[in-house]
Amino acid sequence: MAGPGRQNSLVIRERREGDDAAIRRVVDAAFGRPAEFRLVEALRAANLAAVELVATRGEEIVGHLLMSALSVFIDDQPVPSLALAPLSVRPQQQGQGVGTALMEVGLDVARARQWDAIVVLGDPEYYARFGFTTEAAEHLESPYSGESFLALELVEGALDGDDGIVVYPPAFGGVG
Repeated sequence: MAGPGRQNSLVIRERREGDDAAIRRVVDAAFGRPAEFRLVEALRAANLAAVELVATRGEEIVGHLLMSALSVFIDDQPVPSLALAPLSVRPQQQGQGVGTALMEVGLDVARARQWDAIVVLGDPEYYARFGFTTEAAEHLESPYSGESFLALELVEGALDGDDGIVVYPPAFGGVG
């Protein structure tokens, strides 16, 4: 993670308890609705938040990333996996590398914590930059499907197999 920086330098760090009001403002502004922050709160309450980072410029939180533990099974064998949701950047800061920095650090943290795979429902063009593909997710049975359902193996071959299933926690039922 980035170390202390100058006033306008972007710093990526782990979320702290006192960050939550600012995170709510960023997530609500990025999505234009409260459903995604309710997801953040529900995943935290269920003790599923596995990687949670914020991006700061000076003292201001300008971005947030949450990856939560997710039940994925390949050929009836569990695969230590994460769901990426949400990734949020304050609208005025979008297009300035904040989301990319959060993703790069988030992927490094997930690898270091020995997660094998990550799934996301999102823009295929954006997430392809980080190695997410529809092909990696195409054999995963999930409530979501199509070109926006993507996966990334952090461990080569983690999602190989004939039958895959993704079981989302109840918290995801409130987002739509």
